[in-house]
Amino acid sequence: MKSYHGSEIRNVAVSGHAHSGKTTLVSALLHAAKMTPKLGRVEDGSAVTAYDDEEVARRTTMQNAVAFAEWNGVKVNLVDTPGFHMFVHEAKSAMLPVEAALIVVNTPSGVEAMTDRVWKYADEFNLPRVVVLNQMDHPRAAAALEPTLEALRARFGRTVIPVQLPIANGKGFEGVVDLVTMEAFYYSPNGDGQGKIGEVPGHMQDAAKAAHETLVELVAEGKDELMEEYFAEGTIAEQHLITALHEAIREDRIFPVLFTSGLANIATDHLLDFLKVYAPAPIERAPVAARAVLQAVSANGHAADSPAVEGDGSPEIVMRKVDDKEPVSLYVYKTMTDPFAGRITFFKVFSGVIKNDASVTNYARRSVERLAHLSIMQGHTAVPVSELHAGDLGAVAKLRETLTGDTLGDKGHEIFFDPVALPEAAMTYAIEPKTRADEDKLAPAVHKLMEEDLLLRFFRDPQTNEFLIAGAGQPHIEAVVSKLRRRYHTEVTLKAPKIPYRETIRGRADAHGRHKKQTGGHGQFGDCKIRIEPLERGAGFEFVNDIFGGAIPRNFIPAVEKGIQESAARGHLAGYPVVDFRVTLYDGSYHDVDSNELSFKMAGRIAFRKCMEQAKPALLEPIMRVEIEGPEEFAGALMGDLNQRRGRVQGMESRGASTMVRAEVPMAEMLSYGLSLTAITQGRGNFHMEMDHYDVVPQPIAEKILANAKRPQHEDDEE
Repeated sequence: MKSYHGSEIRNVAVSGHAHSGKTTLVSALLHAAKMTPKLGRVEDGSAVTAYDDEEVARRTTMQNAVAFAEWNGVKVNLVDTPGFHMFVHEAKSAMLPVEAALIVVNTPSGVEAMTDRVWKYADEFNLPRVVVLNQMDHPRAAAALEPTLEALRARFGRTVIPVQLPIANGKGFEGVVDLVTMEAFYYSPNGDGQGKIGEVPGHMQDAAKAAHETLVELVAEGKDELMEEYFAEGTIAEQHLITALHEAIREDRIFPVLFTSGLANIATDHLLDFLKVYAPAPIERAPVAARAVLQAVSANGHAADSPAVEGDGSPEIVMRKVDDKEPVSLYVYKTMTDPFAGRITFFKVFSGVIKNDASVTNYARRSVERLAHLSIMQGHTAVPVSELHAGDLGAVAKLRETLTGDTLGDKGHEIFFDPVALPEAAMTYAIEPKTRADEDKLAPAVHKLMEEDLLLRFFRDPQTNEFLIAGAGQPHIEAVVSKLRRRYHTEVTLKAPKIPYRETIRGRADAHGRHKKQTGGHGQFGDCKIRIEPLERGAGFEFVNDIFGGAIPRNFIPAVEKGIQESAARGHLAGYPVVDFRVTLYDGSYHDVDSNELSFKMAGRIAFRKCMEQAKPALLEPIMRVEIEGPEEFAGALMGDLNQRRGRVQGMESRGASTMVRAEVPMAEMLSYGLSLTAITQGRGNFHMEMDHYDVVPQPIAEKILANAKRPQHEDDEE
């Protein structure tokens, strides 16, 4: 396998709404580049980037997959991402290691909910975007073309502009007109993807000329030398236009629109040509910000910062160029478990040149890893390589400790690339193994899946001792259960999802907590006075030490705080953690002989419980930020349903024949929403939700919740 330099590489995330044809388009690109002998299909598992059994069974992409195409001297790395709302967080993870995003739009369906979401993800990472109107061979594509283009411009601005025009005849979509070179490319449906250059059809020449002039004007806008050439010559020379368009795309001043059919393999070679010429190479990327820190791994496996510089304690920010001459630095953007190869680690070479069998340092875990069998991935097939240059995407199997989000590189050049911030898990289920054998396999299997899916959570409820599994929603959790059965032969059952309620206070209170025991010999004595008051929502817990004059020795004060925190974790009303409050420790007393840390911890618990009885305790519930999209004719029904679910509508937006509704809805009301939405919209609606904030539960509903909950049990304390 040839080694490619940074100038010869194009890294592209293929993103968009579910069923826009992303995976099929990737398969068509690979076939056009002669990387595969035939056109892959999702439904039969022959698509290179749809190799997981669960994805094939559900006919939808559920995780990022990587493939590459060698095309006319460049290597195009394609990261195929999910578009279904439950797995779209994977698309966000794919934005960090690439230099451009290919936003695939289903032409008949237009701009959909996840189109907007992945656009925002690309915007967050300052990625150039290329819009591909796919499925142009669909019978409704011709009628939907102009409304879809209008919707794109209305949503994302006038700089979303076609750089092609589709050619259609009575038989349907047959090619494209390149508005830069003013050449036409014709294709045979279901062919090898190789177009034949010809003349622009006579009936399209006026439209093509007008579209060419519009493109030239937009490219020249704001560039004095181009404007001068345009006014002097009436146009811009082709080579100047190519260079200027490349710069405009790289600088996010223009978002080009192209037309394809992945299913019929039409105009895919021209899309590869476009990516080669206009998509930015890794070496054109601005230097990447990293933190000059040493990373320590905490007990939960996450990295904890330890500043590498003196001063105010803030880690130094350094800029690392994508350059072979820089020290080696690799960022791990994906982890996959293969039943034969074991753990496979996917990484981006941000700087330096990495060679096969090289040893690198994992800065977060302070361990050395050997990169044996260096490779690049073609779906689930590893293609061996001898070296990878700065800007390339690679993979390696069987690293011992490295996980997604880690940074590796040369010893003595420690930096840390910040991992992608993902939303919190939105729904929690109790999970039970069916047999004792399943119980033994459950935890190891789930932890392997957690290495692949960073949104997945698995933990034990300290109150009920149940195992809980949390994810983006019901389909996400069901997919995990299916993987446990298929991949790890572990059978489990799910119980009703648990709502992660919290408790808080709405008033102030003072209390005196005294713990005193005398059992012969040394006794126990702890005495404290605290004041409790509410904080703003989301503030958590704050402890203020206001002790003066040594009323409580300094070494006992952390014990008081610990006792309060332990009692708050057990809850007061119904066993849910107490949050958003401040405790001020302002007085107390001690005994020279009988006082110890345990005594003051118990005193803190007693004082906290007394305060809670007076401080107007309240129940909090999680509120979800929900985006719902459905046909316009069902807008009234959607609004009515949200009102019944205690939803607060934040806004509505018309998108062609669809309506987007944004609302805040309690999680408890959204557990069965997927089924309800299907019924309301006749299966044509979709939604996305993520955790937003906590709010007080209305009193009538709180009373029902508390009536069915067990009041937390506390150990007996004597005053």
